[in-house]
Amino acid sequence: MSLALILLAAGKGTRMESDLPKVLHRLAQAPLLWHALRAGQALEPARSVVVAGHGAAEVEASAAEVAPEAQVVIQEEQLGTAHAVAQAKSALAGFEGDALVLYGDTPFITVETLEAMRDARAGHDVVVLGFDVADPDARYGRLVTEGDELLRIVEFKDTTEEERAIPLCNSGVVIADAATLMSLVDAVGNDNASGEYYLTDIVEIARARGLSAGVVRCEEAETLGINSRAELRAAEAAFQARKREELLDDGVLMSAPETVFFAWDSYIGRDAEIEPNVVFGPGVTVESGALIRSFSHLEGCHVSRGAIVGPFARLRRGAELAEEVHVGNFVEVKNSYLAEGVKANHLTYLGDADVGERTNVGAGTITCNYDGFFKHRTTIGREAFIGSATMLVAPVTVGDGAMTGSGTVVTEAIPAGALALARTKQVTKPGLATKMRDMLRARKAAQKSAKEG
Repeated sequence: MSLALILLAAGKGTRMESDLPKVLHRLAQAPLLWHALRAGQALEPARSVVVAGHGAAEVEASAAEVAPEAQVVIQEEQLGTAHAVAQAKSALAGFEGDALVLYGDTPFITVETLEAMRDARAGHDVVVLGFDVADPDARYGRLVTEGDELLRIVEFKDTTEEERAIPLCNSGVVIADAATLMSLVDAVGNDNASGEYYLTDIVEIARARGLSAGVVRCEEAETLGINSRAELRAAEAAFQARKREELLDDGVLMSAPETVFFAWDSYIGRDAEIEPNVVFGPGVTVESGALIRSFSHLEGCHVSRGAIVGPFARLRRGAELAEEVHVGNFVEVKNSYLAEGVKANHLTYLGDADVGERTNVGAGTITCNYDGFFKHRTTIGREAFIGSATMLVAPVTVGDGAMTGSGTVVTEAIPAGALALARTKQVTKPGLATKMRDMLRARKAAQKSAKEG
């Protein structure tokens, strides 16, 4: 059965106290929108529709980064969830299959839960995602059931005391045949105190038409919606705690996991070791057996088996470290490939570079990759030795087995096996340092005497 995804992302998020659309606030270094989209995209939908409103242009641009095939439609006025779903009608014209409604501010729903909802469609025309709560005062709509059938959804403000005692609550997530869903949404009215069109009404409308409705249950934590900065902070803490536990269970070694922070898509292999106080930005893969030492920051990079990074290292977007590479303290790597066995252990910047196998890069080396207008690339061969404080002025090439003397400024290609020295000759003036100190000391004393006088 084909599937269409309808993602509701039109809300302004007034309680966020921000000009940024609510769904673009970041959780685990990615917009909330991306989390919901990723869960939905895992089901391989034939069509994806994002319903935007406040900040629609920004929402559309963000959605395109992770789901370029998604179509964005605009909800000019926010008149309720059923009204929002109705905006997707034209985008789903001619579509045959199920439609799944998700929310851009609900980032934790799992793929497994969505698959269970899709499977449950075999027994019901409409399937709603529910969860159990222990608190009768929890301000969620209640799902009134009879056996396997969902009879109706009651908004919390409309519940009786008996209905509030029902632990099964509404998440808002719904799946149904797309044509059926749109027909039900068209029948929803707004005769209520808020004057809004509520998606919850479709259950009673469906049953009045002789259709069946059912419930799939999930953990309450999956349905967490984010409406304020306090809730976003709590969600961040929940994400990090969950990710740490997941990685520990997968065999990643962390001595102080509470000090390590991950992005939404961090991948860490089994038997990798992460020391305290490490931050992972988006797009990082660390293979099995790698060691990431304390106070390092990684983003958009790939670290291969047996590599060592840090402490105090920074890997930026496009850094590719092959097996057994060592990148040490205060080393920054950007858009560069370091082949197997490369060592750059101290105080070095490697940007826009290719470094061959088993090359050693001395302390203080810099690839001078930017001329003020364009970036240029440095290529260093295998088993080369780059002396400390070498400046490699790109574009430039260093051949296999070549060497540079400390303090060399390289502006021309160095052939394989050659030694390059490019620095001024040292001149030593005996006794001159003592004379200068005496002169400066006397000058300073005279200035102090003048001030006191």
